[in-house]
Amino acid sequence: MTKAQPLLPSPRRAFLKAGSLVLLLGVQEIARGATIMAVRVWPADDYTRVTIESDGRLQTQQLTVGSPPRLAVDIQGIELNPALRELVGKIKPGDPFINGLRVGQFAPGVVRIVFDLKQAVQPQVFSLAPIAAYRHRLVLDLFPERPVDPMEALIAERLRDAPRAGSSDTTVAGIAPRDLATLGAPPAPTRAAPPGVDPLGDLMAQQSTRPATQTSGAPSLVAPPQLPPVVATAPLKPAAPPAPAPSRSAPPTTATASRTDRIIIIALDPGHGGEDPGAIGPAGTREKDIVLQVAHRLRERINAASVNGSPMRAFLTRDADFFVPLGVRVQKARRVQADLFVSIHADAFTTPAASGASVFALSQSGASSSAARWMANKENQADKVGGLNMGEHEVQVQRALLDMSTTAQINDSLKLGSAMLGEIRNIGARLHKGSVEQAGFAVLKAPDIPSVLVETAFISNPDEEAKLRSTQYQENLADALMRGIQRYFAQNPPLARSRQL
Repeated sequence: MTKAQPLLPSPRRAFLKAGSLVLLLGVQEIARGATIMAVRVWPADDYTRVTIESDGRLQTQQLTVGSPPRLAVDIQGIELNPALRELVGKIKPGDPFINGLRVGQFAPGVVRIVFDLKQAVQPQVFSLAPIAAYRHRLVLDLFPERPVDPMEALIAERLRDAPRAGSSDTTVAGIAPRDLATLGAPPAPTRAAPPGVDPLGDLMAQQSTRPATQTSGAPSLVAPPQLPPVVATAPLKPAAPPAPAPSRSAPPTTATASRTDRIIIIALDPGHGGEDPGAIGPAGTREKDIVLQVAHRLRERINAASVNGSPMRAFLTRDADFFVPLGVRVQKARRVQADLFVSIHADAFTTPAASGASVFALSQSGASSSAARWMANKENQADKVGGLNMGEHEVQVQRALLDMSTTAQINDSLKLGSAMLGEIRNIGARLHKGSVEQAGFAVLKAPDIPSVLVETAFISNPDEEAKLRSTQYQENLADALMRGIQRYFAQNPPLARSRQL
């Protein structure tokens, strides 16, 4: 009787066994799920962003419910942990969109977050791959049903400032007392409005005569202005001198003729914000905070100035700590028909030795130096770091903007940059390079607005980081940028344009 030989595994059996092992490992990996590492909330008037950072990609389902408005988000494959519970305490009373939220283990492996909303929203929920210091991020953007219009925001800001700017014996921003009462501002003593008042006052006065509209869950004091569509104008400078405008000393023929219809708007663009801190100095100073402070100081100077009798007004692409995509910054400036666009930054380099301020303009034919190319590539990464929900259509639109840029726009940008660089030199600041550099900065691609990007200093340099934190240096820098703007307009008067509705 022969002894049975042990069966040798067949190639097919070995393959199936290995496949089973892989399948079992896959099931264990899926069962483990992702771990929540951090949660952040960025409230702003434009939109509120909620970010959930994890060590793996999260899968979600969401449902919006009205009356009262709520948003429920189910995150699959995770368990409730202390980091996720922290989200409840991060909702602040001043959040324009979120009244509060609840979070709990809805089912095994499913965590549900319910947002109690202050108004109806248009939510966008998307995932971001790891980049820079971030791991996987789940982003929930809560946009208002009626998007904030930049021009309306500018009018609202002027309305807020009007009572502070006005005196007890004059009308506020040229608005009659009855209009102020309609708009919610305190009434002022009656007196005829002087000629040449701020045209934004005219805009607000016109708004007060229209019936107010009510958006779902959010009261509105004024109806949204019906602005003309934004179109590119090329060339920027007319080939022939424009027809002479009526003399300012000529007697007005109507009530509106006594008021200038020209206001000079400067779009200020504090770089980075929200999820994107920008460069971080050796002492922990964040670029996004410094540039917002400088922008606020420059705004004060612009709002108090005029050009040949025409009042100036600053418009900020972001007025708080939230993320604004590069393309949206350009769109906002064009929406308010800005005369100039100034993007403010404080970058870093790979070594702390780099120092000095720089000014950049757009280039259609490549960067003017390797450093300019490196800087542009770094700044253009802001959308990836800040977190942009961009489809292929938006990518194509952004690429098309560069093709719309005109030679006149770039030439005017170089003039503005030269004027600013000269004034920065005059305050004793070190210059990284003595001339305006050029590169393909995405944020400078408004085809019809002279645009510059100012690197105020290298925040990675310990000495310059300390200066950037200094109130005195920020004041001096704001003065220099303001003088640069005034020098530019002295040599390049703004074109005639009416912004009346």
